[in-house]
Amino acid sequence: MDLVQRGARNRRTPYYEATQRHGPKGFTVYNHMYFPIRFDTFEAEFETLLHDVAIWDVAVERCLEISGPDGARFAQLLTPRDLSRCAVGQAKYVLICDRDGGIINDPVLTRMDETTFWFALASSDALLFARGLRNAYPELDVAIREADVAPLQVQGPKSRDLMRALVGDSILDLPYYWWRHAEIRGIPVVITRTGWTSEVGYEIYLLDTSKGGQLWETLLEVGRPFGARPTGPSDIRRIEGGIFNWGADMTYEDNAFEMGLERLVDFGLADAACLSIAAYRSIRERGVERRIVGVELDGAPFPALNNVQWPASSGGERVGSVTSAIHSPRLARNIGYCWVPAGLTTHGTRLEVATEWGDRWATVVAMPFVDPEKRIPVS
Repeated sequence: MDLVQRGARNRRTPYYEATQRHGPKGFTVYNHMYFPIRFDTFEAEFETLLHDVAIWDVAVERCLEISGPDGARFAQLLTPRDLSRCAVGQAKYVLICDRDGGIINDPVLTRMDETTFWFALASSDALLFARGLRNAYPELDVAIREADVAPLQVQGPKSRDLMRALVGDSILDLPYYWWRHAEIRGIPVVITRTGWTSEVGYEIYLLDTSKGGQLWETLLEVGRPFGARPTGPSDIRRIEGGIFNWGADMTYEDNAFEMGLERLVDFGLADAACLSIAAYRSIRERGVERRIVGVELDGAPFPALNNVQWPASSGGERVGSVTSAIHSPRLARNIGYCWVPAGLTTHGTRLEVATEWGDRWATVVAMPFVDPEKRIPVS
């Protein structure tokens, strides 16, 4: 951390002091907060996630809270996914989109009551976007703030055992993408059956943020018999699972159809109900000129996640860029995502990529690379 300028404008999560005791080996800044990226090698943490329990601090995913008498109407303005189909107690993966369909963020939304919604944000200033949008709808009675909650990821095949040890057998009945209130040694939390891993897992939202260190150490203590370890996010597993990273793989310049996420757009919504739905009707009619695809890259294993986007070429002409790429130990392949023109999305298409570790050939393949039917996290 002495290599990072530590000023008051960059905030610490409620778990910061506890994570320091476990020797984090790197940090990044995410939503203006310090975010530990790993405690061991990426490969070792990947193995923990696949076989035991990985625990990591995602309090950096700040929760945009929409509430008030018109909370439901305003929340619907933000996303083209029909929120009338989201019950209280349920969660949904959604896109926050601008009026041109550009993706401002891709959070997990939880419906806390009829008019209160939490959006767990990727690293972008979506809170400011929402507050700005409110100015265009002065007739709506809505409150917009950052909820004082702090999520943790508890992921991996033995996460069920750990959660049962923490809160009892009933947690095993929590369906995928639903949530419930609980207490862990007297600490109030919300537990969701969600995660950023494509593995079985949970997220624990700490409601009393003064108890961050206590909750962190409790999870590691109770989780010891299940191989629980502190980790950072696993880019290996999230790329295997076809999970995108806002800011790296997509930004506000990209839309749901280009990302292959058109399932998150409900065209039954009225134009007035959602800021982006009219744009998406037009995009559906005219089609898109570019898409993001999965690629396998040949050659020696990449030693790390790419630091920059890599130029991708076809026939000697620059046509796109690789946004995320890493070596998957279990697939024994380099895998990643690449933006290409719509005419180059056919499986088997070959591209030349200038990587940080030399020029490589990339082949367009289907994604997700592992468990395409998403049976693992639902199981």
